[in-house]
Order: sequence, then C-alpha cells, then structure tokens
Amino acid sequence: MTTADTHQTIDTVWRIEAPRLIAALTRIVRDVGLAEDLAQEALVAALQQWPQSGVPENPGAWLMATAKHRAIDHFRRNALLERKHEELGRHFEVLEMTVPDFDTALDDEIGDDLLRLVFISCHPILSAESRVALTLRLLGGLTTEEIARAFLVSESTIAQRIVRAKRTLSEAHVPFEIPRGAEFTARLSSVLQVVYLVFNEGYTATQGDDWLRPALCEDALRLGRVLAELVPTEPEVHSLVALMEIQASRAKARVNSAGEAVLLLDQDRAHWDQLLIHRGLAALKRAEALGGNLGSYALQAAIAACHARAKTAAETDWLRIASLYEVLAQIAPSPVVELNRAVAVAMAFGPAAGLERVDALIAEPSLRNYHLLPSVRGDLLSKLGRVDEARAEFERAASLTSNARERELLLSRAAQE
Repeated sequence: MTTADTHQTIDTVWRIEAPRLIAALTRIVRDVGLAEDLAQEALVAALQQWPQSGVPENPGAWLMATAKHRAIDHFRRNALLERKHEELGRHFEVLEMTVPDFDTALDDEIGDDLLRLVFISCHPILSAESRVALTLRLLGGLTTEEIARAFLVSESTIAQRIVRAKRTLSEAHVPFEIPRGAEFTARLSSVLQVVYLVFNEGYTATQGDDWLRPALCEDALRLGRVLAELVPTEPEVHSLVALMEIQASRAKARVNSAGEAVLLLDQDRAHWDQLLIHRGLAALKRAEALGGNLGSYALQAAIAACHARAKTAAETDWLRIASLYEVLAQIAPSPVVELNRAVAVAMAFGPAAGLERVDALIAEPSLRNYHLLPSVRGDLLSKLGRVDEARAEFERAASLTSNARERELLLSRAAQE
C-alpha cells in the first residue's frame, strides 16, 4: 500500500470512527473540546505511523488506545487536574479489568455515548450556525475546510464558530447526558432541525453556482439514519429520515446535462432513485406504526410520498397534498407552509384559488425578501394569462435569490412570458 493509499484509508477510517471516538472520550473527560483534541492527536499519530507500520487490524481500537494514552499524558501534565487524572486512571483501570480488549471497550455504552454527543452538539445554548458546524465536525467527521466549502464561507469563519461553540459548552458546564422527559422532546426537536438544515442546504443551495450540493445531503442522511438507530421509538426521527430519503431520490432529475435546475413537475421520473424511494416509504411506514399524532416531519414525508408514488406528474394526488398541508398549517403554522399550501390548492382547485391565497401573504414581513413568493405568484399569473405581471414577478424573484442556477431559471421563465 502506497502512502497515498494509506492516507485515503485513514481518511475513511476517521469518517467512520471519529464520532464514536469523540463520544467515548467525552464521556470520560467530560469536555467535548478536549475530547476532540485528544481524538485529533490520535489521528495525527495514525498519519505519522501507519504509512510505515501499516494499517492495524482494528483501526478504531488503535485510535481509542492512542487517545487514551494522550488523555493520561494530558492530565499528568496538568497539576491542577491531578484529581481528575486519578479519576481517569481509575476509569481506565476498571475498563481494562472488566473487558478483555479495546474492541469491547469501544462498544461499551457506545450507543448512549453517540446519542449524548448528538444532544450536546445540538444544544440550544448554541446558535443554529454553530450547531450545524459542530455537528458536522464531531458527528459527520468533516474537516473545517470541508464544512466551509460546503456552506461557501471562509475556513476561519467555520473555525471560529466551532471554537466558540466548544467554549460555550465548556463554560456553561453543559452535562454530557441524555435529556429526560419533556426536555428530551424539546432537545430532540433541535437535533432534527439541525439535521434538516444541513440536508436542505444540500438539496436547494441558498448561495453559489450549484443548484445541489449532494455531499451535504449525504451527510444529513447518514446522521439521520444513525439517529434512527439510536432512538428507534421516536416517530419523528423516522419521519425525517423518510422525508430526506424521498427528496434525495429526485437529486439526479433536478438538474439537466448542462447543470440547469429542473422543477419537480418537469423532471424525468425515470431518473428518480427507486431504492431511496423504497427506503423512504419504509421509514414512513415505521413512523406511522409507532402511533401517535403525526408530527410536522411525518406530514412533510407523507406529502413527499404522494409525489414519489405518482408515476407521472399528472397522476399526483393534489387533493391529498392540499389536505396534508392544511393539517401541517395547523400544527406548525408558518408563512412558508401557507405558501406551499397555496401551490397545492392551485394544483387541486385551479390557479385562481391558489393566487388568492398567495396574495394574502404579500404583506407578510417574513416573506418580503423570500424569492419563492414572487416565483409562485409569477407561475400562477402566467397560468391565468396575466403575462406582463408574471414577467415582473419572475424578474423580482430572480433579483432576490442568491443561487446562480435558480436565478437563471427564473430569468428564463421571465423571458418566456
């Protein structure tokens, strides 16, 4: 194996093992920042040693053992933490006495550790941007450079967000624990929000030259699938996975050979990924089987399923979609939900009915600079034959979006009027 091959292997191993490693270390040292530093030191050691010695038979156990020794060295160097060092030493002595090897030690409580790491990375004490950056770093195994490139911001900006997030968690003494009762539900909602934010930024990029950023969609899907394994009795987790799987199934059909955006009703459904659709429908079925009232992700997944089940755009059950949006508007009211509901109403009952609902949203402050409001309005005006008004709406929508591909699409629509 060449040095380049070894580095590629290390990169792959790191993506897989980093969350488990950081989670286990955080349980031991009770500081997520220190845990990541120790994990990174183990990674550096692997980069230095494995090209010469070869990749060990169990790379995860090697990284954990190396990080353990780095942890002991760290506390030995800090006289003020001598008591902590003794606690750490006793913890590892117990580990070494009760398990035959580090393979077992790595798996010990690993599910709970990962879940604790999920909750601490998405803690509400952090800003939404910081939660996203920290989650991708600790649970996604992404480098600062990769996160910065995905969100089209500078590497230093992402680095500062991560540093501030870890400092905030440390200074607030946020416990490394799984919340209970009502707090669990509220905190889980924050976790799901972070995962879906990552997915949406990949599915419909808000900035830049690309309509899609598939890597972010894949990262969000991976996090969602892991979360579904960690909390298998939570229907909204399965619902979010279902929603992402079904939406991701359309990725290849959302752009043409020139990289131009293709809207849902114009997509070639032969290019939809049937495996992802199958997985999404299965996840939705699991969510529904768990019972209880349907949450916002379950309703959105059910809407996505209506599109997935329709073999052609003409076969789409818009009446059901409109009714699902009506329920969604009741349990998670927002102007954006109302705008989506207006589209469904237009498809089910005609453009005039939809336009009436859209016009009721024009004065909504939160939609003032939301490009999809004039985009939807332009489409409905076009269908009603009001071409001059439609052209103006498409041009306004194009001026509001920060995505180059979307701007091209909207200007093309304007030119057609």
